[in-house]
Amino acid sequence: MEALLLVTANVGSLFDDLEGLQTIWLQEFYEAVAKYKPHFIAVHCQEIGGKDYETGMAQVDPFVESILSSKEMQEYNRVCVYLDQTFTAHTCFTALGSMYFLHQSVHNIYQFDFKVQEFKEVLGKVVHSTHLDTNSMIEKERFPQDFWPEFKWSRKGYIRTRWRLQDQVFDLVNVHLFHDASNLVAWRCPSVFPGNRRRALGHVLSRITNSCYKKAPFLIFGDFNVRLDTQRVVETLCSPATVQTIPTNDAGDVKKVLFQEKGKDHKVLLRLESKTFDYFDQDVFRENNGKALLEFDRELATFTDEICELDIHFPPSYPYSEVNTEGTLYANTRCPAWCDRILMSPSAIELVVKGRPVYDVMGPAVCMGDHKPVYLFFHIPA
Repeated sequence: MEALLLVTANVGSLFDDLEGLQTIWLQEFYEAVAKYKPHFIAVHCQEIGGKDYETGMAQVDPFVESILSSKEMQEYNRVCVYLDQTFTAHTCFTALGSMYFLHQSVHNIYQFDFKVQEFKEVLGKVVHSTHLDTNSMIEKERFPQDFWPEFKWSRKGYIRTRWRLQDQVFDLVNVHLFHDASNLVAWRCPSVFPGNRRRALGHVLSRITNSCYKKAPFLIFGDFNVRLDTQRVVETLCSPATVQTIPTNDAGDVKKVLFQEKGKDHKVLLRLESKTFDYFDQDVFRENNGKALLEFDRELATFTDEICELDIHFPPSYPYSEVNTEGTLYANTRCPAWCDRILMSPSAIELVVKGRPVYDVMGPAVCMGDHKPVYLFFHIPA
């Protein structure tokens, strides 16, 4: 049996606090590698270089090199890394990073060349950080601008690779979908932002299942930015409550909404602003791994026939506090949600469920940035 470890991690926070979060993050990653001893590791990163990527991008190469040269990864003697770092190329920049590590004990593994349409042996440790759009070992695309017309520019997109391990062929897709730009809009108009994400995900699925190449099982993992139905969550958490709307100076615009307990105390249950979601009791998102809120996680239901997922038994992966000592606390910025996921085709999940899978978050008790990495470990027959 060959063991696979797939990880998705929005690493934007790591380049804002180099001394603290990077060290913790790497320690948790190495502990997972030591625990599971996988033969093949795929790490899909989003927001490499951080939120201020023009400055933070200079730290990406040292971060990757620290992994490649670490004693914990020395048994992985073949490595393929694809880093989209060219932020000046506005029409194609995605800030995605895909890293693949092959254990020295694995011999029968090959990567697909999309241009010549044949598998090639993986040799050495190679980091690709320029000219990714013409690199024939990947498919990379930034989403068309009309997918998110409200904003002038976006770095969202996907990177696809194809592998053959033993006799099993499969695609691995790194993806970053559009976020909710405003809590107030998400509450008042719940279809706006999910519609943008559905359009983008549908585009990815159509690309990786078209007739250009022979169809293969696929696993698509990244930051899908899927959110709970904000309107229904607020109704559930704040019922019954009085609603106080506080306008801005501009006529018709809302600055803040307060949901208050009925009665003489008028306790504020929830303060809602464009970038604030401050609920008085965070335990509701952590209790029983947030299971009671899964009924509001319906955004991916549109694609039920095309993609599958293992059952979720971990709390929402975003937005965690970025303070080093607050590893289990959520930030009061967004409604917590399972943004980071590992999805797969029906043919892929048939393989995964037979391989004693583990689907969980990495670093549950420590600060890993605003996103907890999510991983899937499983075996495939040798």
